[in-house]
Amino acid sequence: MAASHSLGPTPGPAGTPGRLGAVAGDVTAVSAEPRPGAKSATAAAYRADLDGLRGVAIALVVVFHIWMGRVSGGVDVFLVLSGFFFTGLLLRRAGGTGSVEVWSIVRRTLRRLLPALVVVLVAVVGAAVVLRPYTQWADIAEQTVASLFYYQNWQLAWTWSDYLAADPSVSPLQHLWSMSVQGQYYLAALLVVAVVTALCRHLGCLGRVRAVLGAVITAAAAASFVYAAYGTATYQGWNYYDSFARGWELLAGAGLVLAASIRSPARPLRHVLAWSGLAGVVGCGWLIVDGANRFPGPAALLPVGACLALILSGTGVAPEDRPWPNRILAAPVARKLGDIAYPLYLWHWPILIFYLAYRDQPRAGLAGGLAIVVLSFVLAWCTHRWVEQPLRLRSGAGAGPATDAVSSRYRRVAGVTVSAVAVAMVTVTVAWQILVVDRASVPSALDPVRYPGAEALASGAPVPEARVRPSPLAVSADLPPSTVDGCIADWDTRDVVTCTYGDPDAERTLAMAGSSHVEHWLPALQVLADQHDFRIRTYLKMGCALTLAEDATYKGEAIPDCRDWSRDVIDRLGTDRPDWVFTIGTHPRLESGDETPPGYLDVWAALADQGLNVITIRDTPWLRRDGGVPYRAGDCLAFGGTAAGCGMRRIDALDEINPGLEPASYFPNVFPIDLSDAVCTDDLCPVVVGNILAYHDEHHLSASFSRSLAGPLGRALHPLLAWW
Repeated sequence: MAASHSLGPTPGPAGTPGRLGAVAGDVTAVSAEPRPGAKSATAAAYRADLDGLRGVAIALVVVFHIWMGRVSGGVDVFLVLSGFFFTGLLLRRAGGTGSVEVWSIVRRTLRRLLPALVVVLVAVVGAAVVLRPYTQWADIAEQTVASLFYYQNWQLAWTWSDYLAADPSVSPLQHLWSMSVQGQYYLAALLVVAVVTALCRHLGCLGRVRAVLGAVITAAAAASFVYAAYGTATYQGWNYYDSFARGWELLAGAGLVLAASIRSPARPLRHVLAWSGLAGVVGCGWLIVDGANRFPGPAALLPVGACLALILSGTGVAPEDRPWPNRILAAPVARKLGDIAYPLYLWHWPILIFYLAYRDQPRAGLAGGLAIVVLSFVLAWCTHRWVEQPLRLRSGAGAGPATDAVSSRYRRVAGVTVSAVAVAMVTVTVAWQILVVDRASVPSALDPVRYPGAEALASGAPVPEARVRPSPLAVSADLPPSTVDGCIADWDTRDVVTCTYGDPDAERTLAMAGSSHVEHWLPALQVLADQHDFRIRTYLKMGCALTLAEDATYKGEAIPDCRDWSRDVIDRLGTDRPDWVFTIGTHPRLESGDETPPGYLDVWAALADQGLNVITIRDTPWLRRDGGVPYRAGDCLAFGGTAAGCGMRRIDALDEINPGLEPASYFPNVFPIDLSDAVCTDDLCPVVVGNILAYHDEHHLSASFSRSLAGPLGRALHPLLAWW
C-alpha cells in the first residue's frame, strides 16, 4: 500500500479513506485518496512522485554505503522531506482546529517510528551477542539506548565517529544518527508550532500563525546554515552529526510548506526544476565525493536544492500534467521502493557491518554487496508488511466488522509486544552496562614479578603463568591520568589546557606536547618522575600532533583548531621554558611501516627558534588488518584470539630503521629515541607483553603497559637528560 502525502489544505469530508506516509521514519498527513483521472485539488495534492523520490534516495544511500564507501546525499533529501511533511501536518492541524493536539501527534509519531526501529534494534543486539566479542557489547548497548531515545547523533558527535565508509570496526547502529536528528526536529517543531498557535489563539490572531512561523523558520534556518558552514571549516567531525547544523535542511522543507500558497511555476520552469532536481538527487554522490567532509555545509545545497526543486515542479498540478521526472518517480517500482524506505534504511547498514565483521574484510565486493541488498530488501518488506502496516491501519475502512476486529486485536497484541520488547531491551542493555562493564576493574598497580610487561622484551625478564591484566573487558578504561583528569583538550577545545604531574616543586621540567600518542607515555614518565624528582607539564590535544600546516587534517577532515592550538603551544613553551620537550617523532603510513611527516620538521624548527631541546619518540604500532582496517586488541582476545595472532608483523607496522633518525640529524636540538624493541620482537608486535595487555584500543597503549615501559624509557632518556 503506497503512502499518501497531502501538500494542500486539510482533506475533504470526514470518513474519507486516508493513509499514512513516511520519509525514512517521517509522519505525513492523512490525505484523501484521489479518484483515478480526477483533476481535483485533492488529486493535485497527492504526490506519488514524492513516494518515489524517497525510494530513489534510499536506493542511493544503500548503493553508496555498500559499494562506494561514501555518502550519497540521500539522507539530506530525507531531512528536507521530513521537515516538509511533518511541518505540513502540524500546520494543517493548527489551521483546521486551532490546536496542534500535541499528545495525539506524539502518539501517532511514536506508533509510526518505534515498531520498526525496535525490531531492528533487537535484531542488532541479538546479532552482536552471537557475532561480536563481548568487549563490544557495552558500546552497542550504549548506542542501542541512544538510538531508541533519539540522541544517537550526539553520542557519535562526541566521539567523532567516522562516517566516510563502512568497515568491520564501525558500529552497526551508526546510521541511526539521522533518525535522532529527525526525532529531535519533530519534538522542537511540535513545541514551537503548538506554542505559537496557542499564543495566536489567545491574542485572537490565528490568521497570522503562518506569518509568525515563517519569520521563526527563516531566522532559524539562516542561523543554522551559517553555523553549519562555520562548523565545516572548523570542527567537521562534530558538525556532521550536530542537530543545530542539520537544522537548516529540515527547515528548508518546512519553509516550503509555508510558501505552499504561491502559484504553481510556469510550465517551462516546472520542467527545468524537475530535470535539474532529478539530476541533482541522482548525481550528488558522484559530484561531491567527499560529502562526509562537507555536509551539512554549503555543499549540501545541492541535494537540498534538488529535493526542493522536485517538490516545486509538481506542486499545484494534476499528476498527468507534471513533468516527466515527476512521473518517473511516481512509477510503481519507485513507489513500492518508497513504501519500504524506512525499514530498508534501518536494515541495510547493520547487515553490511555484520557481514564485513564476519568476513573480516573492509569491502563487501560485488557478490557480497548483492547478497546484502537482497537480504535488506527481504527484511525491509517483512518489517513493512508485518510490523509497520498492521500498526498503522485503521479500523472502519470498509473491510467489515470481522476484519476490523481481527485487525484491532492484532494491533493491540503487536503494540504490547513491541513495547514489552523495547522495555526488556533497555533493561538488559542498562543492566549489562551497570552490573558487568562498570564493575570491570582496572589495575592501579601490578606486581612486576608476575607482570613484567615491556621488560620481558627489553631486558629478558621471566614471564610466569598469570592471567592477562587488564582484562579485555576492562582495558578500554585503562587510561592515562590526563584523560581522566580532563587534562587533554578534546576535539572542540581550542584553548591550551595544561596540567602538572610528578613533583610540582621540582626544579627540572619535562613538557609533553602533542596528541594522545604523546599522552599515552605519561604513566611511564610518572614512574620516572616519582623516582627522580622532576615535574611533568602537559600540553595535549586529541588528534593533534603539533603542526604548523595551513591544511591540518585528522581522518581526512580539516582541523584548523589543531593548527592554531599548535602555534599557541609553541609560543607557550617558549614562555614557560621547560628543560626538555617530549613529543612524537613518527607516524604510521597508510599501507605499511612508518614515516616522519614533513610537517614534523617545521615544528622542530619552530621549537629550535624558541631555543628548546626536543626528545622525539617513535610512535608505537597501530593495529591494522589487511586493507588498513583498524581493530582493537581487547576485541580480538575476547573473540578467542591469542597474543601473537592478534598482533601485527613488525615489518607491516614499522620500517626496519627508525624514519625519525635522519631528519632529526639536521637539528642539533632534536634527539630521537626508539622503544620499539620493548614493544615488539624481531618479527612480531604482540598485543600482550609480559602478561600485560598492551593496547587499550587499536593504537593507544594501556596505562598499565605504559607504566611497565618506565624502565626501558628511563634507560633511553638517561644519557640525554642526565637527571639520574
